[in-house]
Amino acid sequence: MVHVIDIDDPADPRLDDFRDLNSSDRRPDLPGGKGLVIAEGVLVVQRMLDSRFAPTSLLGVDRRLGELADDLRDVDIPFYRADADVMAEVVGFHLNRGVLAVANRPEPLELGEVLEKATTVAVLEGVNDHENIGSMFRNAAGLGVDGVLFGKGCADPLYRRSVRVSMGHVLRVPFAAVDRWPHDLDVLRSKGFQLISLTPDPRAVPLAEAMTGEKVALLLGAEGPGLTEHAMRATDVRARIPMAPGTDSLNVATAAAMAFYERVRLPR
Repeated sequence: MVHVIDIDDPADPRLDDFRDLNSSDRRPDLPGGKGLVIAEGVLVVQRMLDSRFAPTSLLGVDRRLGELADDLRDVDIPFYRADADVMAEVVGFHLNRGVLAVANRPEPLELGEVLEKATTVAVLEGVNDHENIGSMFRNAAGLGVDGVLFGKGCADPLYRRSVRVSMGHVLRVPFAAVDRWPHDLDVLRSKGFQLISLTPDPRAVPLAEAMTGEKVALLLGAEGPGLTEHAMRATDVRARIPMAPGTDSLNVATAAAMAFYERVRLPR
């Protein structure tokens, strides 16, 4: 069973992996630092426990320990039990969700591993907003997308805010980096993927008409600039989501959700 250890001193060094979560330069989830993965809240912790991101310890109030009792029955790690004030001093803010889990980053998945059994993937370029990335993973999980690929200029998907906004799905939906951007998009093409770049350009094909492949890779760019011309030239077709007159674009996570739904809706 999980080992419950009561903590009443916020300076206790056993809590260092949870410390200063809102610090820009001392956060334990910084890839160049400890590179840890932080799960917040009962549901996200449950999803971490059911993922390849094996937690090494937990910090929480007694109520959350009770709510997680069944999930932790066979987990051989410490649960540091503290009150809300002690937790707030450790993490740097009052944590409404009442529980955190921390995990080491496993070895990143290779591109081929993500594509092996996939039929629908999202490919991102320059998406540097952590909340958009988190929302994208939540949408991907809900609408049957098999993986997410990261091209040039994207933010860290394992940043604490991304994990939280994704409701833990960033820990479950496979993802990998596209190292040679956009040249490695040819790897997807060689595996039978139709490459579709999403753009608000009125000359682009409506998305429902563009999506014809048995396997589809949907390319999405950052808020504002969108996909670069270099990336769009590497795709098979440019597609747009029809919008009302006077509207120039959608939030990238919203556009992704609509594209994912269109993929689910169309017969394969």
